[in-house]
Amino acid sequence: GNVPSSAQLFCPSVVNTFRKEENKMKLSTAALLFAPTVAAFAPVSNTFGVRSALKMSADTETATEEKAFAKLPASVKPGVVTGKALVDLLDYAKEAGFAIPGVNIVGSNSMNACMEAAKKYGGPIMITFSKGGGQYIAGKGVDNTDDQASIAGCIAGAKHVREVAALYGVPVVLHTDHCQKAWLPWIDGLMTANEEYYATHGEPLFSSHMLDLSEEPLEENIGICKEYLERFAKCGVLLEFELGVTGGEEDGVDNTDVDSSRLYTQPEEVWYAYQELSKVKDGAFTCAASFGNVHGVYAPGNVDLQPVILHNSQAYIKEKLDSESDKPMKFVFHGGSGSSTEDIQYAITAGVVKMNIDTDTQWAYWDGIRAYEAEHHDYLQSQIGNPEGDDKPNKKYYDPRMALRAGEEAMRDRLVEAAKDLNCIDVLN
Repeated sequence: GNVPSSAQLFCPSVVNTFRKEENKMKLSTAALLFAPTVAAFAPVSNTFGVRSALKMSADTETATEEKAFAKLPASVKPGVVTGKALVDLLDYAKEAGFAIPGVNIVGSNSMNACMEAAKKYGGPIMITFSKGGGQYIAGKGVDNTDDQASIAGCIAGAKHVREVAALYGVPVVLHTDHCQKAWLPWIDGLMTANEEYYATHGEPLFSSHMLDLSEEPLEENIGICKEYLERFAKCGVLLEFELGVTGGEEDGVDNTDVDSSRLYTQPEEVWYAYQELSKVKDGAFTCAASFGNVHGVYAPGNVDLQPVILHNSQAYIKEKLDSESDKPMKFVFHGGSGSSTEDIQYAITAGVVKMNIDTDTQWAYWDGIRAYEAEHHDYLQSQIGNPEGDDKPNKKYYDPRMALRAGEEAMRDRLVEAAKDLNCIDVLN
């Protein structure tokens, strides 16, 4: 509105005054333009798992960002999922009525089979490292004093997944399995790696860790879990905890002789855990409540699953909270191998968002290798000489990649079957 006339432009004093006003306007405009950028680098509170004005603002922003998957929350992208995006994914699974396969792995072959399966069935996958699995990845010839091989192997495996996960175009959750009280130094080592990764990348290396302190009294179990969750929450790691005991034996955890009453968790125990862990600022957690679960595969009639326990626990918590949600707790299902489709799907309706699978995928991997050997048996007896001639080489048959790939394919196909049981087919788009 103060632009000088053409005549005034020839007056030096007017020109200088106009230039000063113009410079002031430029500075004001620059301040406005750069204010949001400066704010973006200013410290903000961690919004992981808490309802606050800041988080609601972030939710609104997330809702407007471009979605990678048509059916999933906008925060969930291809590759490793952590922090708020993981909570969003699990909450969506709970409401949509599907569960994610959680698969124990022992090397890059089984990791890749998991991600290939997820790509094929069109859903997320949870890649799970056990303490023994981590040691195996590092190498059985390595000294495991102070869990150094178990820690290093899990970290190496997580880094492998992080390098390739996005290539498969699916969400991947990096998780660790049962950690009993004596094994806590293993988790301490992994948390150090999470914190270092967070300092550089703004997210943890792993998505979640499981603490299985179910052998301890309830108050001690949840007390230790609460202490660890306070540390987890600072870098966006989700806690999975166990109530009751999963029977059977798996990877160094042997509960084959446990009293059968401990296989069934009571709603009051779930409520106590929910109350205590909810006190942790920014904390996020899932519950492995026992309802007769057993690791391994057994003859029909030897396992008595009671998923109704999960339904009863949800109803109990809902009443205590006076909540509108019918499923305030996110549950996980251990000992899924060999379970009936009916039990699995009934458990999902009670808020199960992940089911562990190990025994069935171990068998599938071996069965793929066994079938490969049976098909090519006559080409696998010597380096030279087969039914096509005594001088014919067999290298392309005994190349380890051939048999290992057969194992991967069989494991992949078994996981696609599992995804069907878990309602996890085509849940991305």
